[in-house]
Amino acid sequence: MVKNVLLALLALTGFSAHAAVILQYHHVSDSTPAVTSVTPAQFKEQMQYLAENNFNVVPLSTVVESIKAKKALPAKTIAITFDDGYRSIANTAHPILKQYKFPYTLFVSVEPILKEYGEMMSWQQLITLSNEGAEIANHSWGHEHLIRKNADETDEQWLARIEENILRTEAEIVKATGQNLKMLAYPYGEYNQQIEDMLDKHGFVAFGQQSGAAGPYSPLTALPRFPVAGVYADLNSLKVKLHSLNMPVISQTNSDPQLPQGQWRPEIKVTLDMSDINASQLMCFIQGQGAKKPNWISDNQFSIQAELDLPAGRSRYNCTAPSKSKGSYYWFSQPWIRPKSNGQWIAE
Repeated sequence: MVKNVLLALLALTGFSAHAAVILQYHHVSDSTPAVTSVTPAQFKEQMQYLAENNFNVVPLSTVVESIKAKKALPAKTIAITFDDGYRSIANTAHPILKQYKFPYTLFVSVEPILKEYGEMMSWQQLITLSNEGAEIANHSWGHEHLIRKNADETDEQWLARIEENILRTEAEIVKATGQNLKMLAYPYGEYNQQIEDMLDKHGFVAFGQQSGAAGPYSPLTALPRFPVAGVYADLNSLKVKLHSLNMPVISQTNSDPQLPQGQWRPEIKVTLDMSDINASQLMCFIQGQGAKKPNWISDNQFSIQAELDLPAGRSRYNCTAPSKSKGSYYWFSQPWIRPKSNGQWIAE
């Protein structure tokens, strides 16, 4: 209720639609899985494009503080983030970012660092990057699927375990780097309303992997980011996203990504500030089911619902609409997570 009132006030007061596009990377390498990688050449090309086209690249914490303070961000504001803390960030991405004087944020899990998993950076490497200006933030203790309960675990026990996980990770980051940003990137982009409420209680902001620009209409415990990897690593497709706008969502029903058992065709109703949007130009896309026109309930409210069951695992509804005045697209994304029909989670 409080969120809906706040967003309504933002719409009435004409709060700037300028927001930030947050980019999410993992590997910067030619030899890692393409689905989570950009090549060094692609990354260099993308950073060069940002520099040559006068994008305003700022620390992620600056974006967060601006949204919290209801302060309009300059047009073309970008924040750069990396999940997991792979060594290719230190060896390949960091020198490129340093060349352009671009700040960035690393979301790290503690257990892979302590156990020296695979291609993970060490604490010493992370401390070196921290001393050179990189932000080091929370990605959970062991990169867990946070919404998944252990066998015979009650809701209360599960939430207490996740709470301890996040707070212990934050304490370890503070101990190693001195940074206490209280920013969490959800592993796998998975979260639910209970986790959001717990994080809000502790003053955290959190980031998903759903698409869109982050701004005054975004929930602080589910800020969107654009993944940049694999088929989404091409600069031409990225250019459109770099100019995207924060969809002016005044209210939304059914925003919890974790679907109740058997309810695999979720319906959402979204109310928008329509002052810069033509209803006829808004189009939605259901992952795996293609484009779908929204059902307009009123002049400023639409609904969207899958016609087929969403698959087990993660999926999304995406909706976009061109701005009437800015030459860019508003972007909205609702993530969904569901187990298999037998209640078991898919193995990952």
